[in-house]
Amino acid sequence: MQALCWVHDDLNEVDIGSYILKVCGQEEVLQNKHCIGSHEYIQNCRKWDIEIKLQLLTHSVICSDLARTVSGYSGIYALKLYYNLGSLQPENPLKVSINQLTRAVEALLQLHTNSCSSSAAASPKLGKSTKEAWTATEHLQFTIFAAHGISSGWVSNYEKYYLICSLTHNGKDLFKPVQSKKVGTYKNFFYLIKWDELIIFPIQISQLPLESVLCLTLFGILNQSSGSSPDANKQRRGPEILGQIDFPSHAFDIEYKIPQAAKTTVHHSIETLEKPLRQRLLAILSKDNTIGLSKEDKEFLWEKRHYCHSHTNSLPKILVSAPHWDWASLPEIYSLLQQWPPLSPLAALELLDSKFADQEVRNTAVNWIETLSDDELTDFLPQFVQALKYETYLDSALVRFLLARALGSIRVAHYLYWLLKDTLYDTKFGVRYEQILGAFLSVCGKRLREELEKQTKLVQLFGMVAERVKQTSGSARQAALQNGMERVQLFFLKNKCRLPLNPSLVAKELNIKACSFFSSNAVPLKIALINADPLGEEINVMFKVGEDLRQDMLALQMIKIMDKIWLQEGLDLRMVIFKCLSTGKDRGMVELVPASDTLRKIQVEYGVTGSFKDKPLAEWLRKYNPTEEEYEKASENFIYSCAGCCVATYVLGICDRHNDNIMLRNTGHMFHIDFGKFLGHAQMFGSFKRDRAPFVLTSDMAYVINGGEKPTIRFQLFVDLCCQAYNLIRKHASLFLNLLSLMLSSGLPELSGVQDLKYVQDALQPQTTDAEATIFFTRLIESSLGSVATKFNFFIHNLAQLRFSGLPSNDEPILSFSAKTYSLKQDGRIKQVSVFTYQKRYNPDKHYIYVVRVLREGQVEPTFVFRTFDEFQELHNKLGILFPLWKLPGFPNKMVLGRTHIKDVAAKRKVELNSYIQSLMNSSSEVAECDLVYTFFHPLLRDDKVEGIDGIARPTGKVGGEVKLSISYRNSTLFIMVMHIKDLVTEDGADPNPYVKTYLLPDTHKTSKRKTKISRKTRNPTFNEMLVYNGYSMETLKQRELQLSVLSAESLRENFFLGGITLSLKDFNLSKETVNWYRLTGKHSHI
Repeated sequence: MQALCWVHDDLNEVDIGSYILKVCGQEEVLQNKHCIGSHEYIQNCRKWDIEIKLQLLTHSVICSDLARTVSGYSGIYALKLYYNLGSLQPENPLKVSINQLTRAVEALLQLHTNSCSSSAAASPKLGKSTKEAWTATEHLQFTIFAAHGISSGWVSNYEKYYLICSLTHNGKDLFKPVQSKKVGTYKNFFYLIKWDELIIFPIQISQLPLESVLCLTLFGILNQSSGSSPDANKQRRGPEILGQIDFPSHAFDIEYKIPQAAKTTVHHSIETLEKPLRQRLLAILSKDNTIGLSKEDKEFLWEKRHYCHSHTNSLPKILVSAPHWDWASLPEIYSLLQQWPPLSPLAALELLDSKFADQEVRNTAVNWIETLSDDELTDFLPQFVQALKYETYLDSALVRFLLARALGSIRVAHYLYWLLKDTLYDTKFGVRYEQILGAFLSVCGKRLREELEKQTKLVQLFGMVAERVKQTSGSARQAALQNGMERVQLFFLKNKCRLPLNPSLVAKELNIKACSFFSSNAVPLKIALINADPLGEEINVMFKVGEDLRQDMLALQMIKIMDKIWLQEGLDLRMVIFKCLSTGKDRGMVELVPASDTLRKIQVEYGVTGSFKDKPLAEWLRKYNPTEEEYEKASENFIYSCAGCCVATYVLGICDRHNDNIMLRNTGHMFHIDFGKFLGHAQMFGSFKRDRAPFVLTSDMAYVINGGEKPTIRFQLFVDLCCQAYNLIRKHASLFLNLLSLMLSSGLPELSGVQDLKYVQDALQPQTTDAEATIFFTRLIESSLGSVATKFNFFIHNLAQLRFSGLPSNDEPILSFSAKTYSLKQDGRIKQVSVFTYQKRYNPDKHYIYVVRVLREGQVEPTFVFRTFDEFQELHNKLGILFPLWKLPGFPNKMVLGRTHIKDVAAKRKVELNSYIQSLMNSSSEVAECDLVYTFFHPLLRDDKVEGIDGIARPTGKVGGEVKLSISYRNSTLFIMVMHIKDLVTEDGADPNPYVKTYLLPDTHKTSKRKTKISRKTRNPTFNEMLVYNGYSMETLKQRELQLSVLSAESLRENFFLGGITLSLKDFNLSKETVNWYRLTGKHSHI
């Protein structure tokens, strides 16, 4: 715009609409009617903090080489020609001739089969009467006569054959499938399998829904003498078999007329239902999907369907609850459909699932979906392509919708082509997809068709190079790569080509010197291409063979949709979204994210044990972000993107996570790659799952998040981001379940049944409130940080320390609290020893110390020594090091429920320690009389200075910090969520073990006490715990005060006070949630 101002003094003279902004390096323009920030390129530039490069051009110079022309477009004629001939390129005369010959051969074969049939149908009579289907009381029956076109390979490999006949509707069997008899092959001019068997389904034709599907599946019983294995005979798609099925000849033709919708209009308010019925209905309507609806739920929902109009998105649940779909039931269903308020396009997507075969339902769904923008359609295109499998007829509203939208958008057309191309390998629906792909190619125009052919050729060339490189080994791989890429370069001598990954990227040649291969098992290629746009940068992609990338595509699609949801809600988690495309069976292309490395590569820069250290990630980021401002920005990117990754990988159950499939960009953005395991299908190590933590959150990640080793308020920000992101995805649970449900028939091994959808449903905690979900996800974060793998690393570290350090040398103290080592020879043999009593001490805080009575040989009066519980434990631990092969007496458990310094615990431990001492002194003399034991019982200087029971009072320490609370009220219950505390202060400067205690005052008998768990060694604890007060009316709470104390839990002394606050509940609007920070004071001051 500045350039225009410079050229023209008066902008009124300029036709702004004739100018357009083009993205440098891409064949893509920004539409003037959209804001500049809505474009994906602009968003990525802002994300990476790189320069935005745009060209100002006139419309006349914009590339339009893919536009349809009159000469390259044959319109409806081409579409009809394709349907008639079954050709992908109907204008090809050779193809037309071949298809004519095919029809002639088929006619000859039909003549042969009719001549072999003993029960061939009589020629049709002219002038037959018609009978409407709803009046036909005849049962559905037919005769399976024979299957023709049997290959000679089948004859030698299979002994018997049988058919399974199934009758389905809405994706379910109407009756139990019927199995034919088992027969062998016959040779009568050709090989054939002959049954000549009558199959009867016990259902009247009048009761059959129009979209009922009769499916016959042929099975072969392997010939045991053939020496073949079942696997050897498996094929992606079997040879084309011509089956002969004879339906009974009637004196009339059965005609199916679609009934009219009922004229009745019945709407009721849900509020008019009695409370128990209303609550039950609302509970069913609140479910995110039709998964888990019981038979009783469906019956109740259908009965109360007229109360649900205000809950628009409940339509799929109601329709799936319809008890029958026969002709007589349809008027009521169609009436409901016509009167229902329009669903949003994404909600209507569920009506394209296999559960809804009825054409009126599917047509209505497509009508509602038509308002989707092209960008939104592209986001969900994989699901639309899968939904084509559930269409009863090839000429359907969905097929026409997709073809029409492809004609209006190059991007839609491009991705539709590659998705259809990838589904041609589908064993059951490959032929259907081939027909739809042919229709698309017939109408898309010559230029686009030629461009797609070029892309297909390029993919084939890359595939051949990748196969050759993978098959060779050692130094020969580099030579195979070089030779292969030179052949690909010949392709570019004649062509520029758009990339299958992104139609806006155009390459003009390879940068062969920059091409290489990765050393992983699949040996994928790294391909560097020169951008056809001189203002564009080099294009880097990866090409893989031998791996099914469809699951990666799906996982990345789900993550992209999550990111869009977060962005729409104002939450930018700086997610790295890269493209992945399956271009055929077990092969495909992946976008490479620049300036990024795997965590493994980063960690090994700091030695083989780099993964055990906390600083590698932080130091690597510091290397690329040397200034404080740059590093702070990179750390912030890490916190936000790590939060997004944690939520996304947990919800999708992405497993097999290790430091080679988690990557970090030098800008701090973290992201995951390789999604071979998802929906909880973890990699197994023996009988154990390798992924034991809910998601990957390691100590080196926590180090970057905290900005150091100790927890800070930055970690609280991370927890809040995770919980906010998790709750936003939970609000769209039905969308994700619908999208995954539509992919159930895609053939992905880890998405094959309802149990896989159930994993995502359970992960989203559908029946919990946002507060409960926040608590739940906080526990997941804690679990991930304290995972078994992390503890195992600490164990190995401790074991190594034990093995190489052992006990101190003679010139060092053998016990930490004794300056010297003492022996039996020096002090005299101990005759008796017992734990005599315990005393309360203050030094400076309250704790308990145990008084040990020691009587030695030759002494009349015993001596008394004073030892703490931790000192007893030190003795036991070091005895274990000194005598690893001896069975030592069991030591009392340090972990106890509740506070560890109270009098009851001290009394219990006194008994346990005394029992331990007796067992120890009665054990082998080698143990009982060692220097370690005698040093422990030797009187110290402190033992001679016996303090009184009443020690000095503990001074009042400094108080500081703030607490974040969420206060809400519903269903006669007050909810206090203790979220975070920051900047706590202690007298001695040590990190406290904070916890929160609350009371509702007045409370004479202290019955309202509630406590959180203890957070260890931190001044900035995160709790996200709910403290609940049941049975309080709003009026009662207005007269109460909430007293909150923050204390530090100490094992050997009295818990000490860190700060508190008193909140008068009358000052709160309890009808809505209040979230706020409150400053802690040295006393329970009122706010």
